[in-house]
Amino acid sequence: MENQRNMILAIVLSLLVLLGWQLASERFFPTPKAPPAAAKPGAAPATPGALPTAGDAPRVLRSRSAVLGSSPRIAIDTPKLAGSINLRGARIDDIVLKAYRETVKKDSPPVRLLSPQGSAGAYYAGFGWTGDGVDAPGPNSLWTADQTALRPGQPVTLSWNNNRGQLFQTVIAVDQDYMFTITQRLINKGAGVVAARPYGLVSRDGVSKDPSTWTLHTGPIGVFSNKANYDLSFAKLDEAGSAGARFSTTGGWLGFGDKYWLTALVPDAKDSVEAGFLTTAPKVYQAVQTGRPQIIRPNAVGTVTQRFFAGAKEVNLLDSYEEQGGVEQFGRAIDWGWFEIIEKPMFWVLDQAFKLVGNFGVAIMILTFLVRGLMFPIAQKQFRSMAGMRRVQPKMKDLQERYKDDKPRLQQELLKLYQEEKVNPLAGCLPILVQIPVFYGLYKVLMVTIEMRHQPFVLWIKDLSAPDPAHLLNLFGLLDFEPPAFLGIGVLALLLGISMWLQFKLNPQPMDDAQKQVFALMPWIMMFIMAPFAAGLLIYWITSNFLTIAQQAWLYRQYPVDPVPASATVVSATAKKKK
Repeated sequence: MENQRNMILAIVLSLLVLLGWQLASERFFPTPKAPPAAAKPGAAPATPGALPTAGDAPRVLRSRSAVLGSSPRIAIDTPKLAGSINLRGARIDDIVLKAYRETVKKDSPPVRLLSPQGSAGAYYAGFGWTGDGVDAPGPNSLWTADQTALRPGQPVTLSWNNNRGQLFQTVIAVDQDYMFTITQRLINKGAGVVAARPYGLVSRDGVSKDPSTWTLHTGPIGVFSNKANYDLSFAKLDEAGSAGARFSTTGGWLGFGDKYWLTALVPDAKDSVEAGFLTTAPKVYQAVQTGRPQIIRPNAVGTVTQRFFAGAKEVNLLDSYEEQGGVEQFGRAIDWGWFEIIEKPMFWVLDQAFKLVGNFGVAIMILTFLVRGLMFPIAQKQFRSMAGMRRVQPKMKDLQERYKDDKPRLQQELLKLYQEEKVNPLAGCLPILVQIPVFYGLYKVLMVTIEMRHQPFVLWIKDLSAPDPAHLLNLFGLLDFEPPAFLGIGVLALLLGISMWLQFKLNPQPMDDAQKQVFALMPWIMMFIMAPFAAGLLIYWITSNFLTIAQQAWLYRQYPVDPVPASATVVSATAKKKK
């Protein structure tokens, strides 16, 4: 049937637009790379590559506990963080996130974000000074501390004296969440002038465990010159080597992002900095930023303040750092993509509903009711058109029988029938086109926001951000094996297939046998396609389908199908007899 073909075509074209545009745009309209920053005459080295590196990675790795115990440390203890600061090198290299676990198991350890150099997956931050003729502390310099622990409201001052007239101090403070404030001081007690430049770096061994895809960016990330940059990747840094990618910017931030976690250097919003990413060894990546050179006279103090974020990408928290903390576009650390204008309101509704009911699955169902309510007028137009098509379907069948050998005449008669009956076969496509961005927006919200991670729903569904773990092939978990993803049909996927089958049963049936077979198989094909997706997404779709079924059933009662006119039946019977 014409309207069914148009519906399929609209869905296919919409999916091609959603899935293909970004790939095509990157291929044919690549984003220009930022030019290398030029060094100013007489200034300290301007490029991150000229900075002292974090030190060569040890050839023999040791256990994390052994590395942690091999140097003096200051404890980190906040409501959300635990760990320690290494006094050798003054590095923040040991952080776990108290509020998040590795898995949904009760005995699962907390998520570890930072690890010291010398252990597997080393990941840490360091801060210091560089300059010609300055005996600055290095990665093995041993600092002293005035506190035994770093807590909110209890900063720690680290000190190192080069015994040549310069005293280096690093004051580290932390808030109730994940933001450290780093104040570096260079106190010149010598007889000569000192020229030095402050820097901060984040070093990471290995790439992210979360793959970077066209829908979700992981890896090097930052905001430079008022624009979020998602173009860099670990692979591009491997190609660039020590030359890296460099930027000149005022304010902004840079670091490394995973799906749910982030480390970021945040210079003062008013400072001009040289920043960039580079590799110092195979699969060892660094984000580095350097401030302006400072000329420090005798008995003077050079001071610079920056911040360092190490924690979870919580939506409201990142937005608060952006709005109240002045961190430019910090909310863009979450890769919202094209439909941020839809996704952020969706997230707000989900978040408010979750706070109200305390169950994220129920919050998704509430969101579904609200979305269906907002789209009710459009859906009514669609269903009226579909009801009209059901009403005229016997007449259309009769016309097909009568003019099966005269296609042009058939098209003319069909158009005439549509005008007489005041139906539009294309009217049913608009709601589908409207719902595609909404559905994709929810998909992105459930995929990129940490708020749904490890959130339970009911019974066996312990994590709405993961696929349904109860599969038919392992008897819903009774058998101890995991089926392949394409065969992982769970309860939710089965309910989705059934709901789609019921929905297609209520739709006008295609008159073409081939189309009937396609539409008969489509619910079960979608069941296999959607099975590996997040359980929360399937809950949304199932709820939406059953609401649609209820709305269709009610509307069809308002527009019953007219019986086929007697004359049309006679004509149809005569046509069949002649055949």
